[in-house]
Amino acid sequence: MATEQRAAPLRLGSTAPDFDSETSTGPINFHNFLGGKWTILFSHPDDFTPICTTELGAFAKLEPEFTARGVQLIGLSANGVESHHRWVKDIDEISGSNLKFPIISDPERKVAYLYDMVDFQDTTNVDSKGLALTIRSVFIIDPAKKIRLILTYPASTGRNTAEVLRVVDALQLTDNKGVTTPINWLPGDDVVIPPPSRPRLPRPSLVRSVRSSRNYLRFTKYPGN
Repeated sequence: MATEQRAAPLRLGSTAPDFDSETSTGPINFHNFLGGKWTILFSHPDDFTPICTTELGAFAKLEPEFTARGVQLIGLSANGVESHHRWVKDIDEISGSNLKFPIISDPERKVAYLYDMVDFQDTTNVDSKGLALTIRSVFIIDPAKKIRLILTYPASTGRNTAEVLRVVDALQLTDNKGVTTPINWLPGDDVVIPPPSRPRLPRPSLVRSVRSSRNYLRFTKYPGN
């Protein structure tokens, strides 16, 4: 195994680290790529593997929904660009998708270590050179380049793209309306007014429609984005 190269831990609210990389659609500087947009950066362990193929196809098929919300997608694995190009053809054929978003090539694990996308528990999750493969990480990054969500899955477990989209809807609603979302919330469901101690209050029109069972738990109708 390669020597561990843990970077400083990333937290919610951290600025997404910058990097330069080759991708399946050409070289990028990550901060330039962000370009003031909501962005989802997600990693997968390896090209031409079963779970990863289903995931990339699902993200590709849902990409119009993310685009409609002003969100761009970018993937990552430790494979080279040519491998990505060949694999994308497989993904599209198998899933019926039309994958357009870039996939970062990270054979040296520079981005993987920067974003702590490496499995330090499963020592069998390595490539032919003994280098750790990337795990299934998801980062939602806002227009200010701040990390707003971090999800990490083991290599054996596929992600839920609908959940990633749901969190985007919740984060954008929170930013735009000053409300919060309860358990299992979906767009259209009632939302929660933050407690009075919270510095940011929602619009007065929302406060007027509040129903409450406790002074710390106040619901109001979904205000739309």
